[in-house]
Amino acid sequence: MSHDLSTLDATAQAELVRSGEATPSELVDAAIARVEKLNPDLNAVIHQRFDEARAEAASPDLPDGPFRGVPFLLKDLGGNLAGAPYHAGMQFLKRHDFRAPRDAWITEKLRAAGFVVIGRTNTPELGVQPVTEPLAYGPTRSPWNLDHSPGGSSGGAAAAVSSGMVPAAHASDGGGSIRIPAAHSGLVGLKPTRGRSSFGPDLGERWHGFSVELVVTRSVRDTAGILDVTAGPMPGDPYWAPPPAQPFAASVGRDPGRLRIGLMARGPRDIEIDPECAEGARKVAETLASLGHDVEEAHPEALEDPDNGVGVATVITCHTARALASWGEKLGEEITEADVEPMTWALAEIGRNTPTPRYLEAIEKVQAIGRRMAAWWDSGFDLLLTPTCGAPPPPIGHLVGEPGVPLAGFARAAIYAIFTSPFNASGQPGISLPLHWTSSGLPLGIQLIGASAREDLLLAVAAQLEEATPWTDRRPPLHA
Repeated sequence: MSHDLSTLDATAQAELVRSGEATPSELVDAAIARVEKLNPDLNAVIHQRFDEARAEAASPDLPDGPFRGVPFLLKDLGGNLAGAPYHAGMQFLKRHDFRAPRDAWITEKLRAAGFVVIGRTNTPELGVQPVTEPLAYGPTRSPWNLDHSPGGSSGGAAAAVSSGMVPAAHASDGGGSIRIPAAHSGLVGLKPTRGRSSFGPDLGERWHGFSVELVVTRSVRDTAGILDVTAGPMPGDPYWAPPPAQPFAASVGRDPGRLRIGLMARGPRDIEIDPECAEGARKVAETLASLGHDVEEAHPEALEDPDNGVGVATVITCHTARALASWGEKLGEEITEADVEPMTWALAEIGRNTPTPRYLEAIEKVQAIGRRMAAWWDSGFDLLLTPTCGAPPPPIGHLVGEPGVPLAGFARAAIYAIFTSPFNASGQPGISLPLHWTSSGLPLGIQLIGASAREDLLLAVAAQLEEATPWTDRRPPLHA
């Protein structure tokens, strides 16, 4: 086989299988070899599933879906896989060798599409940081610079895709955890609309609806195609997003027409952001204008509301407390301060001490801000353009808590989610695209936000930008 599989996206690899130019086994064996070569440096894959993957790839029962035979990785948070380790970045679950009793519905859909799962990827403890440095498994490093983070909480997934181990990997986003690692790893990362895919059968929602699941990829067409196979409600879901008029893949290459796009290249509430992040957003604004769109300095006034951050923090702390209690109940052992990282325990303590009325008040404020946010799109804007993050990829260890100050790293993390977390709260879709790099060669993502249920428009414009300023040939120094 003459193709360099490490450079092909999932769509192209699936086409090799359909055309008979490659077998699923060849794709899977090549991906496993790339993991074995790169993972010692990157620490992206923490649970290997090589023997099972080889057996599935060789089986006549491998589903004949659109991604038949394409190797894939699941994040070790969500995406349960029956019989496989599930540790969510926690030393406690690692010590118990906890294994998922059944597939999550999103896992079932991915496997029905033909993906072959070769392992699971590293994530911070309970996914609460925009870097991936759990004590349970150690830090994941960026293939762009090993001294820096690939982002989080889907950092293992992002490092694996960026380095060429696999063409796409499962990811999730409760405050930016798809978009931030996509931005800091030179990838495409779409956060779908709230309720676009199911968390069942074990959960109805995560983080009061802030969290969603999809993938990180190298191409817009992969993101669209995988969204098509994962989207849709399942029995008992508490809410669901309206289905698109056409498959999401049909948006790729479709002319979106002339759009009105707001640009926000400064931090909300006058928070200082890195100049290179602002520069990237302005350069993309120029590209969009050259494509015929109307771009103007404008953004929802709701982004300036300090209750954004307060409400999000309240949800995170209360749900962290519940997560620890829930895992203790499942395993019949109360989780103590010694079982988790200092920051996790400190967040859970705040959550445990938050009165129920205060939690409900935070939800009311977050939802009110969401209604004000939506009004901006109703006023005539189609998209909002921002940097994905307020700062470039941080050095390894930058967000680790200081002795005696366990929340110091959590506070420093806010700048990375300043443009992402408000739209987890509002439930709107957003996409990060690899359209800018720092002067030192680190990736900086640029974000587009759409109205609820308008992933189709985001994908159409993302494909326009991908064609106008291609990124697929730009690869990190550490690549398969």
